[in-house]
Amino acid sequence: MNAYDEIRQAAVRLIEERKLDPGKAKDETRALAVEVVEDYQRRAHLGTLRALRDPTEMVNRVLRSILEFGPLTDLFNRPDIEEIFIEGSRVSFIDGTGTLQALSVPTTEQENRQVVTRLLAETDRHLDTANPIVQARILDGTARLTAVISPVADQMSATVRRYALRKETLSSMVELGSLTPPAAGFLWAAMQTNMSVLISGPPGAGKTSMLAALMTAAPSTHCLRCCEEVRELHVPITHGSYYESRPAALDGSGEISLRDLVKVVLAMRPDRIVVGEVRGAEAFELTRAVNAGCGFACTVHANSARDALNAIVNAALMAGENVSEPIVRKVFAASIDYVIHLGRDALPANDGSGLRRQVMEILAVVPTMNTDFSTEKLFDRERLGKPLEWTGLLPPPQAVGIIEQSLPEDMTLRAILEGRVSPL
Repeated sequence: MNAYDEIRQAAVRLIEERKLDPGKAKDETRALAVEVVEDYQRRAHLGTLRALRDPTEMVNRVLRSILEFGPLTDLFNRPDIEEIFIEGSRVSFIDGTGTLQALSVPTTEQENRQVVTRLLAETDRHLDTANPIVQARILDGTARLTAVISPVADQMSATVRRYALRKETLSSMVELGSLTPPAAGFLWAAMQTNMSVLISGPPGAGKTSMLAALMTAAPSTHCLRCCEEVRELHVPITHGSYYESRPAALDGSGEISLRDLVKVVLAMRPDRIVVGEVRGAEAFELTRAVNAGCGFACTVHANSARDALNAIVNAALMAGENVSEPIVRKVFAASIDYVIHLGRDALPANDGSGLRRQVMEILAVVPTMNTDFSTEKLFDRERLGKPLEWTGLLPPPQAVGIIEQSLPEDMTLRAILEGRVSPL
């Protein structure tokens, strides 16, 4: 054990013994840190330990660990950091350029565990042997923490994902190069109705940002009920509200799952149910949205738009209800109107533009007599960096009629798709 670890652990023990609250008793905590460092120096001068070169710097380092987040403090304060990865004693991060880098300051697993514990202190989530997996909103709601410890993981494994709290709109998506004006205009028009939209892509492709932009495009008179495991969306809602799941208490009671939330909001007269990320049984409750007469918008991890349709079916089957796969497929084939698929890559380091996140394709789900999905590609991008182009196809005639009822009288869907007019 090095000098820093020994001093920090001694300071933590004294804080616990004296029942100090470091956040409220900062002067007492500093005095305690000075006391521990001076005691270490006395023992070092007796020849049993190696003396500190700069005791004052050690006091500040220990205080930073106790009062802030130790070596990770600067990472949490930097606005360009997108994700932070903690694997035992090793810390790495992704900055705004999409580059994975290692933290230059050494840390220990125990110190990193203390950081995670401090992050969770202001939440209702707990990380212990009884609850070895946790997800929580942290840092005043600006980030999401996912952490796993033993016996599930060999060592503590945690990821902190920072949210982009800027207000996303379809217009901003055009400025970022994710969408073209015709595609953005089409999605705006679709959001004026209660049509259902599925957003897919790999992790970090911008699915949540796209969902936020779609929510912003919805009319203020529409009732939006947004359900998430850990809240990431921050779009102001005029009519509707946000709902967040709750883990079970230490005695195993009180859990409110994402499926429970979707089930509840179905009874609250929504025009559209928004689910931040569909991964499990909550997908089955979305099949009930068809009978409730409302639309939905959600994200799902998938490698393509077609794969996304299969992914949401598989998620619904995880509910374990006595419903066959063909029936679930038939319901979703009738209820999902469009699929938006996004992709991402890292631009060369000398570009300086950061990660490139773009819509790769927009599919229309076409009514069919079969139980499988029938789709038509409305927009397609050959590869990242190439233009997103309209294929020349229109949505099914019934969908065109519904959309055009919500458009200004002098505007048609074809004119939007051809780029001759824009509703944005």
